[in-house]
Amino acid sequence: MDELNLQNLTDVSQWITPERIDAVVLGTLNVLAALVILIVALVISGWAKGRIGNLAARHKRLDATLFGFLGNIAKYLILAIGFIFILNRFGIQTTSLAALIGAAGLAIGLALQGTLSSLASGVMIIMFRPFRVGDYVQAGSNAGTVTEISLFYVILKTYDGIQVVVPNSDIWSSAITNYSANTTRMMDLTIGISYDSDIKVAKDILQKIVDEDPRILKDPAPTIGVKELGDSSINLLFRAWATTDVYWKFRWELFEVVKREFDANGIGIPFPTREIIFDNKLEMAKPKVSVKELSAPSETPVSQTAAGDKLK
Repeated sequence: MDELNLQNLTDVSQWITPERIDAVVLGTLNVLAALVILIVALVISGWAKGRIGNLAARHKRLDATLFGFLGNIAKYLILAIGFIFILNRFGIQTTSLAALIGAAGLAIGLALQGTLSSLASGVMIIMFRPFRVGDYVQAGSNAGTVTEISLFYVILKTYDGIQVVVPNSDIWSSAITNYSANTTRMMDLTIGISYDSDIKVAKDILQKIVDEDPRILKDPAPTIGVKELGDSSINLLFRAWATTDVYWKFRWELFEVVKREFDANGIGIPFPTREIIFDNKLEMAKPKVSVKELSAPSETPVSQTAAGDKLK
């Protein structure tokens, strides 16, 4: 028994060589260093994400969604750098790994090309702020009130209560019309009156509407004048400014007020008409054909009356 234990101790002493001791020590040091690097990377990434996110909290003009996204990018970028340091600590060559990651990233980018395009467009929308939640916008063939802005899509609510989810790439690639961006809007109307109506009376009625309605802004000043002499009406130009929040209600009510005031003062609003003139000279110039020429040729050279006379 003693001889067996002595043999085991001899085998262990032979196995434990300075090289193996150095390898164990080095491996232990590498594991401890990897843990330190990982902890440091986690701490720094969390701190960077928090600092970037707090920028949006301290400054109201900065968008929280965008800076939250940037904070996550910074976090994972720091963790990726820490992971590369850990691999280098264990002697793993990261050159081939970087090439593999690049190839995988290229394949994923091609597969998610539309999604990444919407992501990039979402970042641009959030950064440049062409519209905000609550604005009524038109982008391409879609129009509605913005209810949500995300990194990949924008949710619109149409005037009839339908929800439309539009990818950011479709919005950013087309012209964006924001009807709520400015506090005032101009109403540009063309109002036709009949040719037998008094132009001065019609203009005085429109001026009276301008003077009595407080929703019409005095600056810029309203414009009333004769725009053109149309085919069936004299077209008056009416331009007035109002605040954006009352624009549509004011526009609808204005048509009703104009019609009522015109009727009360004998100003007619004509329908499009067309006058057709027949030229009698053209009718007289047409060649006339006698009844005889139109009738079939007679088989008998004499009339029935002449034939009767001969029988007598």
